[in-house]
Amino acid sequence: MYFTDRGLEELERRRGEEEVSFSWLSEQLRTFVDLNPEYEDPIERLATWLARLDDEDDE
Repeated sequence: MYFTDRGLEELERRRGEEEVSFSWLSEQLRTFVDLNPEYEDPIERLATWLARLDDEDDE
């Protein structure tokens, strides 16, 4: 189990039934990076990965 699994499990447990838009998620990630600029690179990588999930060229 990765360390991040605990946070993901908590997220699923607390908010797993909610539906959110990608606009809402993007705003929350921007706020997170504003408060924690040292995480800018991993958040950028996550956002790019999510944005390109359906791209056949990246497979």
